[in-house]
Amino acid sequence: MTTHLFLSGYGNPHPYFGAVIGRVANRIAKGKFSVEGKEYQLALNNPPNSLHGGNKGFDKVLWTPEVLLNGIRFFRRSPDGEEGYPGELKVWVTYTLDGEELAINYRAQSSQTTPISLTNHAYFNLAGQGSPDIYDHEVSIEADWYLPVDDTLVPTGAVAAVQDTAFDLRRPVELGRHMRKFQLPGFDHTFCLGDSKARRYCARVHHAPSGRTMEVYTTQPGIQFYTGNFLDGSLQGKGGSVYPKHSAFCLETQHWPDAVNKPHFPSMLLQPGEEYSHTTWFKFTAA
Repeated sequence: MTTHLFLSGYGNPHPYFGAVIGRVANRIAKGKFSVEGKEYQLALNNPPNSLHGGNKGFDKVLWTPEVLLNGIRFFRRSPDGEEGYPGELKVWVTYTLDGEELAINYRAQSSQTTPISLTNHAYFNLAGQGSPDIYDHEVSIEADWYLPVDDTLVPTGAVAAVQDTAFDLRRPVELGRHMRKFQLPGFDHTFCLGDSKARRYCARVHHAPSGRTMEVYTTQPGIQFYTGNFLDGSLQGKGGSVYPKHSAFCLETQHWPDAVNKPHFPSMLLQPGEEYSHTTWFKFTAA
């Protein structure tokens, strides 16, 4: 009974709290794409688009665990055609803890050419559990370019400079003050990091009242900065805490959204015989 109740929280609708996202993180426009001359149609679970893997993405399935000396590895086999995606996909997600740094490694192999973009959808509030907003957090993202989106939050195809815009986060900004200054309803945008697979620093969030700092490093070509715009206070967590709008942020390292439909974006296609492999590191410190 206890296990059933525990799992039901993940199977029921939720805003992807702490979840692995796949096969493809973020949105695919109109849930359509073509690979090697064949068109595929996905579920439109975020009308008019497909979001975070579809109706039953990787956040809603059971994985096989393997305990490691300094972490844990999860494995699953996504069958050919699952949620409309081509090819059987083998996926390994490994979490390791080394001092103050949590690493998440994603590996995958496919029997057919398929789009893939794996990420983790953890929500953070450095002020601690039950804190009502993230307005006093200082945020910086090491990116010169970002992806403008249309009114359904799909990238338009443009790659825009952050210079002289609300998206210039190369120097720390206090989030609430910055959003008021530019009259922003929040962030839900991808920042472009380049196509090198070397570990690179990409983001930092600091909470001055507590002294807590989080830094993000990754091998991925993009990072989605999301400020919990769709949280509405309807979910209840530990100690009766609720999660209203802007009560947490996500920094989701990933491929550029809808890249499967935009040839000038870095490719998210995985070919048979190749291996998808990316790592993201979250480093936490306290003054």
